[in-house]
Amino acid sequence: MLENPKRYTITAALPYTNGPIHIGHLAGVYVPSDIYARYLRLQGKDVAFICGSDEHGVAISMKAKKEGISPQEVIDKYDAIIRKSFVDFGISFDNYSRTSSKIHHDTAQEFFRKLYDNNDFIEEVTEQLYDAKADQFLADRFVVGTCPKCGNEEAYGDQCEKCGSTLNATDLINPKSTITGEIPVLKSTKHWFLPLDRYQDFLKEWILVGHEKDWKVNVLGQVKSWLDDGLKPRAVTRDLDWGIDVPVEGAEGKKLYVWFDAPIGYISATKEWAAREGKNWEDYWKLDSASGGTSTKLVHFIGKDNIVFHCIIFPAMLKAEGTYILPDNVPANEFLNLEGNKLSTSKNWAVWLHEYLIDFPGKQDVLRYALTANAPETKDNDFTWKDFQARNNNELAAVFGNFINRVVVLTNKYYDGIVPQPNEFNEVDERTLAELKAYPAVISSSIERYRFREAQVELMNVARLGNKYLADEEPWKMVKTDPERVKTQMYIAMQIAAALQILCEPFLPFTSGKLVKTLQCNVSTANWKSVSETSELLKPGHKIGDAEILFAQIEDAEIQNQIEKLEATKTANREEIASNLAMTEPQKETATFEDFSKLDLRVGTIVEAEKMPKANKLLVLKVDTGMDVRTIVSGIAEHFSPEEVIGKRVTILANLAPRTLRGVESEGMILMTNLPDGKLVFVNPDVDGVDNGETIS
Repeated sequence: MLENPKRYTITAALPYTNGPIHIGHLAGVYVPSDIYARYLRLQGKDVAFICGSDEHGVAISMKAKKEGISPQEVIDKYDAIIRKSFVDFGISFDNYSRTSSKIHHDTAQEFFRKLYDNNDFIEEVTEQLYDAKADQFLADRFVVGTCPKCGNEEAYGDQCEKCGSTLNATDLINPKSTITGEIPVLKSTKHWFLPLDRYQDFLKEWILVGHEKDWKVNVLGQVKSWLDDGLKPRAVTRDLDWGIDVPVEGAEGKKLYVWFDAPIGYISATKEWAAREGKNWEDYWKLDSASGGTSTKLVHFIGKDNIVFHCIIFPAMLKAEGTYILPDNVPANEFLNLEGNKLSTSKNWAVWLHEYLIDFPGKQDVLRYALTANAPETKDNDFTWKDFQARNNNELAAVFGNFINRVVVLTNKYYDGIVPQPNEFNEVDERTLAELKAYPAVISSSIERYRFREAQVELMNVARLGNKYLADEEPWKMVKTDPERVKTQMYIAMQIAAALQILCEPFLPFTSGKLVKTLQCNVSTANWKSVSETSELLKPGHKIGDAEILFAQIEDAEIQNQIEKLEATKTANREEIASNLAMTEPQKETATFEDFSKLDLRVGTIVEAEKMPKANKLLVLKVDTGMDVRTIVSGIAEHFSPEEVIGKRVTILANLAPRTLRGVESEGMILMTNLPDGKLVFVNPDVDGVDNGETIS
């Protein structure tokens, strides 16, 4: 852990621009990273808080195909939504960039080129999954299949979202193309690989020994699991039509793999920011050329599904390049669930940020508070609308807002909004001020250990300190018997209120802004240390403003509306499932084993095909069954042309009794099925190693 760094580079995981931001993203990455950046700025630190849209993932191409638009239209649409949502929610990035920008393309290609020139890659011709019908190699998310580690039948070619395992597409059992539904075949292609095994010993020493005490247990556990399995070379290029071109000869049609390209986006975004601000970007990313050391602390905020890429792959890339600093910490969070179920964008089971901002205008801080209070820092946690309401009504409004309101109202009532001159402090006063001055260090300790939930609890304890002081001292009663004592009480209460304005800024920035207006603070001179080092934050004679409701009550009807919205989503999902089931043919009459054993199912190849004269639906096929070449008449002419089916491997029922159709004797049946969308497809055998005539049992 770097002690006393001169500057901080803070990165937040680049969101895919294939959909909006939801509360899982906020709780896992963007709220904690924003708290950390805001806290450091209040400390007077030099901070570069960096993020941007990740626009080259396969998910982008998939979204484009689904919506019938170009990838560029997809990224432009969602970049605009995400960017506006972050601004409206108060995420204080110093720069939010895009990986589609020229500066990023140039930076990523330069990075690749340096490693290529240094012979840091392995060039290999490998067998990769290929969809013959789509005529393209299948990148990670274009393949689904069974996870070899947990048996999940819906694992992707890069990751199983059920067990969290990182995979290669060729690891999947029973893989299937998400483009056409076809079973892919293996086909040779050339790619460049980063030999991660070369960095096995370095990574083990750097992380498991060097950061054993300061990195999260969940991060160390996942890294150790990968290292124990033994690192293997990993491809950094892909056969795609969307992404950054591989900048070497012989790489035509190949793009940089998104997980090589995306983390370099942190660097290109820093370059963009530094050029705009007149800074030197290398100060925030590069090792000192003379000493080889660094005075910059790099921290990656990510979700647990990105641990491997930020703790193993990206550090290996940086180490190979040789001039970059490595992350000081990677405080990855676990996942947030919603009302007891896993967040799912495909099922619309989410609370979308841009929709929340419409439904709850002016309540950005309430969501920030609720997500931090329930942050999945060490385990998966659950967001519920009832808890959200309780956090606002019973904590923010009843504790924080109540204290501020009482202080401001009483100061305006008794002293026309002028902070009074205190008299001599008694023991209670001294103890209260001493407790107040201790809180910045307590909150700092939690934040600097990335325990933001714990830090927020301590922030609320400052408000509780103020409420207790007023409740015990009862200035509203004392003003009738000892008005001079009340001046001291209200002076101390005003110092607590001013401290809350400063200390709440990382957690509740909009609330802090309201307090600046209410307390008429000079925010430019306020900083974290002033709470513990200054005897008075608001001097006697300072004029404050009028009271403002910080946290309005959230009514049951508002929460019920959100719950009903989710219930409607559940109903829609159930109806979709029911609709799919309804489209499935009902089971036919029960067949005995003897009935089934009579069927002779064999593999064949269509060698000739022509349309049946004067018949719109029939094709006359010649099929090589391995035993003979026989004629089969099939009613597929409305779905396939004769040219399409020649050479097609098929499954046939060979011992079906011959039947004459329009004067042509048909000697069998080809097995077909309808997809849910009505498309007719062949029931294909697994063709590898299967010859014509082999039986299917």
